[in-house]
Amino acid sequence: MDILIFFVVLVVLILVHEFGHFIVAKIAGIRVDEFGIGFPPKLFGKKIGETEYSINALPIGGFVRIWGENPTEDHYEEGSEASGRSFVKQSRIVQALVLVAGVGMNIFLAFVLFVLAFMIGIPTAINNPEQQEGLDDVRLLVSSVVTDSPADENLKASDEIVGLRTGDRELVSEESLSPDAVSTFISESEGPVTFEVLREGTLEQFVIEPKTNVFSERPELKAAGFSMTLVGIKSYPIGSAIVEGAKRTYVSLVEIGKGLSLFFAGIFTGSSDFSQITGPVGIVGLVGDAAALGFTWLLTFSAFISLNLAIINLLPFPALDGGRLVFVGIESVIRRPINPGIANLLNQIGFVALLALMAIVTFQDISKLF
Repeated sequence: MDILIFFVVLVVLILVHEFGHFIVAKIAGIRVDEFGIGFPPKLFGKKIGETEYSINALPIGGFVRIWGENPTEDHYEEGSEASGRSFVKQSRIVQALVLVAGVGMNIFLAFVLFVLAFMIGIPTAINNPEQQEGLDDVRLLVSSVVTDSPADENLKASDEIVGLRTGDRELVSEESLSPDAVSTFISESEGPVTFEVLREGTLEQFVIEPKTNVFSERPELKAAGFSMTLVGIKSYPIGSAIVEGAKRTYVSLVEIGKGLSLFFAGIFTGSSDFSQITGPVGIVGLVGDAAALGFTWLLTFSAFISLNLAIINLLPFPALDGGRLVFVGIESVIRRPINPGIANLLNQIGFVALLALMAIVTFQDISKLF
C-alpha cells in the first residue's frame, strides 16, 4: 500500500510540474508534440490538434515534448512555420517563463495542499494545557526513538501511546496522558512497563524495561528512550487557511533552500553527510508513515516533497530546469545560441550523472533496510 501511495504522489507531483511547462508553451504559441502520463513504452495515445496525449507503461511521472527544447540545427532554420514555433526561436524571456513554469506549478501545488490541510484540520503540537482548547483528536505520539535504548526495538515514530501499566499502577486516562505524566510514570516504575500503542490503527503491546544512562543530559533519569509530542487537530476557515497556507509555503521554501545551500556548501568543505540523503526507496517509507498518521499529514508531506522538487529543479545543473536557465542566460549575454551539439551533450552528461546519483542513493536506502 505504501508503494501505491508513493506512486500516486510521485505521478501527481511530476505531472503538475510538466503541465506547467506544457500550458505556458501552449500560451506562447510554441509547438508541443506530446504530453505523456508515465514513460514509454506507450500504451495508448490520441492526437488532439498538433499534440498527442499518451498513457505509457511506466507509472513514474510524465513528460512533455516541446518542439526545439532539445535543439538541432533544424530548429534554427529560418522561413518555416515549424522553426518559427520552436522553443529556441522564442525570446529569452519566453524561454525562461516556459522553464520556470514547472517550478512555479510545484510551488502552487504545495500551497493548495497546505490550504486543504489547514481547512480539513492541521496537526498542531500542544506545548501547554491552554493550547488544547479548540483542538480535536488530541493524541500522544512518539516523535523519535533513541538508538540502542530500551524502546529501540519496540516503539516507532508515529506510534500513539494509549496506556501504560506496571505492577498495580496504570496510566490510561486521556486527560492524564501527557509527555510529563508519561515520563514521570516511567521514571518511578519499579520494573518493566507495558506500553499499549496504536500503530496504523492496530492496538499493540510492548513490555519495556526502563534504565538509567539513556539520556546524556540526565544520566540519573530512568527512561525508556523516546521523545513524545502531544498533538491535536485544528481546522481553519477558508480565509485563514489561505493565509496560513501561504505562510507555510513561504517558510518551507526558505527552510528547504537553506538546508540545500548548507548541504552543497558542505560538499566543498567535506562536512556534508550523504547518508542523510533519501531516495525513492526511503521516501516510500516516509510517505507510508505520513499516510498512517492521517490524510492531512499525507497532504503536508506531499506539499513538502513538491517544494523540494521545485528547488532541486532550479539548481544550475545540466538536464535540470536550472541548468537550462543558465544556458538561456548565457545566450542572452553572448547574443547568439549555444552550439546545439554542446548544449545537448551537456544535458545528456547531466542526465547520466543524475541517474548515477539516484542509483547510489537507492543502494544506500536499500542497505539501511538490512
